Amino acid sequence: TRRGGSGDLGIFHAGTPKSLPSSGQKSIQEVCHPLSAEEPVLPPSPDGGSTTTTKDLSLPNGNAVDTSSPASSSSLLNRLQLDDDLDGETRDLFVTVDDPKKHVSTMETYITYRVSTKTTRTEFDLPEYSVRRRYQDFDWLRNKLEDSQPTHLIPPLPEKFVMKGVVDRFSEEFVETRRKALDKFLKRVADHPVLSFNEHFNVFLSAKDLNKRQGLALLSKMGESVKYVTGGYKLRLRPVEFAAMGDYLDVFTQKLGTIDRIAQRIIKEQSEYLVELREYGPVYSSWASSEEEALQEPLDGVAGCVANCCSALEEQTEDMSEDFLPVLREYILYIESMKNVLKKRDQVQAEYEAKLEAVAFREDKKTPVPTDVEKCQDRVECFNADLKADWDRWQNNKRQDFRQLLTGMADKNIQYYEKVRKKG
Repeated sequence: TRRGGSGDLGIFHAGTPKSLPSSGQKSIQEVCHPLSAEEPVLPPSPDGGSTTTTKDLSLPNGNAVDTSSPASSSSLLNRLQLDDDLDGETRDLFVTVDDPKKHVSTMETYITYRVSTKTTRTEFDLPEYSVRRRYQDFDWLRNKLEDSQPTHLIPPLPEKFVMKGVVDRFSEEFVETRRKALDKFLKRVADHPVLSFNEHFNVFLSAKDLNKRQGLALLSKMGESVKYVTGGYKLRLRPVEFAAMGDYLDVFTQKLGTIDRIAQRIIKEQSEYLVELREYGPVYSSWASSEEEALQEPLDGVAGCVANCCSALEEQTEDMSEDFLPVLREYILYIESMKNVLKKRDQVQAEYEAKLEAVAFREDKKTPVPTDVEKCQDRVECFNADLKADWDRWQNNKRQDFRQLLTGMADKNIQYYEKVRKKG
């Protein structure tokens, strides 16, 4: 499933449920690195000539594709997203989170967000909904999705708790950052061919007053079976492709964690440097006012240059804090979600292996395999297929998100250096 292109990283399209890939999918070793761009190897031409071929490229709407080199990283990104934009007509569920409002009562202070939905799906009674939800409502939804869809990767929510005295959770910057993260969470769920049809998701989007108790009976049999798997079963050996997933996640966690720590240190140092610059520039302005014209002009020039540097550095620091770090943290949380699904899959496989072993050692070899063993095998196969499908979806999302993030960073760094070069 491809995601619709937009400035919002979480833009989506969701259609009718599609059958999930079988366990015969390609192995994880065959999946390209999310940021790689390896060209496919072309077979030799029949006449023994060059393998370079020229063919007419056209879009589904009949327009020719421009194959010239992009003028900038932004134009490159737009071209990469062009095909996604053509899929806009396939969407039948649009969800947005906006309009945060602060509520103060005698008992607590909290923020609510407007959740707007437009849809043509028959599962909904109306084509449009607008409800208000607070963070704990989003948390309720995610928990319900985890319980009722244990074989699927549930997108992460932004972290609930913040350090008091370090971050003001009612500040405009914090609320906006959380709003973007909640919006992305819902868009990712709406983009999923299975999660988007979950009854809890329907209730979350449409119910005026969200009763946390409703939907408790909606837990699927799969959810119940996985929920009550005990820790008494021990997996002998994780299959190679799932072991490769775990290894990849471990390495990816380490890389993102290192980048996150360094980025936070850079932001801290830039913020401290910005404080010094703001004090540094006015000194030259004050000095210039007490000098003759011959010296006044170069002093004003220095003050103007410092002011330009302050403005550019402040903008660059904000970009890193508001755009770069949230994506890193989302994927760090995403990795934890993926690891949890892998653990659940291992538990189901371990239970199946234990039951199969018990059958193998029974005295009566002629009786058929118990149905509970067959059901356990079905759960393993279902887990494998769902996990592989979600892994591919996650890799595709990751590739698009980081491509857009890194391309945007390149443009913003160019803008930063262009701005500081201007004369004051």
